[in-house]
Amino acid sequence: MQSVHIVSAYDEELKYLSKRIAAMGGHAERMVEQAIAALVNADPGLAQKVIRDDAVLDEGQREIDDKAIIIIAKRQPMATDLREIVGTIRISADLERVGDLAKNVAKRVVAVTDGRQPVSLFRGLEALANLALTQLKEVLDVYASRSVEKIGFVRDRDDQIDAMYTSLFRELLTYMMEDPRNITPCTHLLFCAKNIERIGDHATNIAETIYYIVTGEQLPAERPKGDKTDKIGLSETLPVK
Repeated sequence: MQSVHIVSAYDEELKYLSKRIAAMGGHAERMVEQAIAALVNADPGLAQKVIRDDAVLDEGQREIDDKAIIIIAKRQPMATDLREIVGTIRISADLERVGDLAKNVAKRVVAVTDGRQPVSLFRGLEALANLALTQLKEVLDVYASRSVEKIGFVRDRDDQIDAMYTSLFRELLTYMMEDPRNITPCTHLLFCAKNIERIGDHATNIAETIYYIVTGEQLPAERPKGDKTDKIGLSETLPVK
């Protein structure tokens, strides 16, 4: 009877970690959506909300880390269970970074609003953000279902995100070269675009972690990550954070 109680309690602890990851994932999605809406609609109030909401993800990551360490020390898990627990630590770290990236976009809303740019640039940012958000949502769905056979879409969409980011990067550079007055606002938009592109990279990281949790193997490294702006020679001037 005691062993049944222990197993039941252990299962509840593992379910708790999964629920916290799901909650963090939903919160990260909302932060990204609201950060882009604040940028496109020039809404500094919404931007401030996004910045404040980042504390929720920071706390979520700390809570998962603490809980996972306690479970490892108390239960001494092996095989799948150990991968599950370590995986939640890795995924929570990626989700926390997604929140940081959304916050970074929100912080630039006022600066971009002061020098309003052509609508086409904001449409490009919206399209890039929609791709990154779709990537994140689908990865979190895979985490919930553990349907790793669906993970193939991740790298294809990440390629699309990288290609769209590179195109937007070039477009922004063109505006900057055409008129020096565009340099400051377009630089802020470049930072925003890079932050959005990095959200797609973190979604890919999560997919790789899920694959490892389920299969015990690393997802084959078929291609390098990253965009093509290195070839332009300027991406090193755009720090991720």
